[in-house]
Amino acid sequence: MAEIIQKDGTWVFDGDALRLTPGRDKNVSLLRRELGELLVPLAALAGISFEQGKKSGRLRLRLRDGADPLLHAAGGRLTEPHDPYQLLVESDRYGVAEYFVDEVRNALLLDQVPSGPVDAYLLPGPSVPLSVSAGDGIAHFDGEQVRLEWKWQAEDAKSAAGPRTLPLADIVAVEWQPSAGLENGHLRFTVRAAPGKVPPKYDPNAVELWGFKRDPLMALVAAAVQARLPHPAARAALEEARAADETPAPAPAPAPAAEDDHDALLRRLRELGDLHRSGVLTDEEFSLAKQAVLRRM
Repeated sequence: MAEIIQKDGTWVFDGDALRLTPGRDKNVSLLRRELGELLVPLAALAGISFEQGKKSGRLRLRLRDGADPLLHAAGGRLTEPHDPYQLLVESDRYGVAEYFVDEVRNALLLDQVPSGPVDAYLLPGPSVPLSVSAGDGIAHFDGEQVRLEWKWQAEDAKSAAGPRTLPLADIVAVEWQPSAGLENGHLRFTVRAAPGKVPPKYDPNAVELWGFKRDPLMALVAAAVQARLPHPAARAALEEARAADETPAPAPAPAPAAEDDHDALLRRLRELGDLHRSGVLTDEEFSLAKQAVLRRM
């Protein structure tokens, strides 16, 4: 077992998973404290690094694409203070940090963990129920529906409509955007049958963020919802199947090319079957995708 304890937090590696616990130091961000302890399976890791500085260094974990709903929801926009996969290391603990990196890297090599993307979330996302007040509203999520309530600062277009309840089944996508410079941020939900996007300031399905301390906590709401939406890999497979179904039948091809295409379609059927058995595709999505492939055959 490898362990490193710092004011910024404690990381423990037992050979199968890393346990990341945020520190209690006043400099630890509110987002990390609210997110709490994370258990990251070795299979979710793409790599680990340690960067030395004159006064302090930094341990960094790199997760495989699609493994964590928080990273997917944040879209690479979590800055260093809020990133739970970074740890500030004091200079007198550089040796421990380097040992920690070696232990994790050796385990990745021994287990032959691939560094490529995954087709299902390997972390559960923030726990629910979850409630965050920031910007012009308050977002609640209980695992089944999102409820948006408006503060007095909200525009009349939102306040007049009253609280907004969005069942999870109606949510197609969720987007978190932090404020940057003079541009405000937002937490926005894309809902089925909703009209085109309007500015978050007036959008009843969005909370506008103004760059205050609690704004990053809205990323937790986005991640909790994202964890319960179809995984991006499943969505991509379904869109590919739908596109194939809508594509006009190609002209007859020479025999060798037809054989190659036939083999590719058989491989596609096996891939869809794997996604269905693993729970990534629902019965309805699997049936639709399979029918599209069979028609092409």
